[in-house]
Amino acid sequence: MSIIYKILIFFITLTTLVEAEELNKIGKFKDWEAMIYTSESEKLCFAQSKPVLQSPKKNKREARLFVSFRPNNKITDEISTTSGYEYNTQNSITAKSGKSKIKFDVSQDGFAWIASSKLEKKMIKVMKRGTRIMIIGYNKAGSQTIDHYSLMGFTKAYAAAKKSCT
Repeated sequence: MSIIYKILIFFITLTTLVEAEELNKIGKFKDWEAMIYTSESEKLCFAQSKPVLQSPKKNKREARLFVSFRPNNKITDEISTTSGYEYNTQNSITAKSGKSKIKFDVSQDGFAWIASSKLEKKMIKVMKRGTRIMIIGYNKAGSQTIDHYSLMGFTKAYAAAKKSCT
């Protein structure tokens, strides 16, 4: 697991003040926010959101959806998600908005990514046009979870994160 995703995990769980000091909010845009992490050797900018609705309701999880930019690695438009648990490797993780359905190809340490930059760009277009996106995943026991994300403010948060890392 890369250092960048370890940093994101620390941010999500807010375990130390040291990590929070290195993480700065660029702006809040309705249901999305843009953040920047800098260290001596790395820079990471990302837009993120929390679900507005989770299913099943009784099982609250720390879920997030991210679009990241890592200029040191020449990575743009990297989409990742965490549903707050380790994913089941027997089932796929998918994003669904309207008629569009996009599969996450890689999952590790509770995060999932899309391997194809072409599909990432497609998903960003879908997110810019849509009002809601659902992330459907399966935990180790095989139970399905659905996280509903509002896309209100996504375009502005995405633009702010991208601008901060280019």
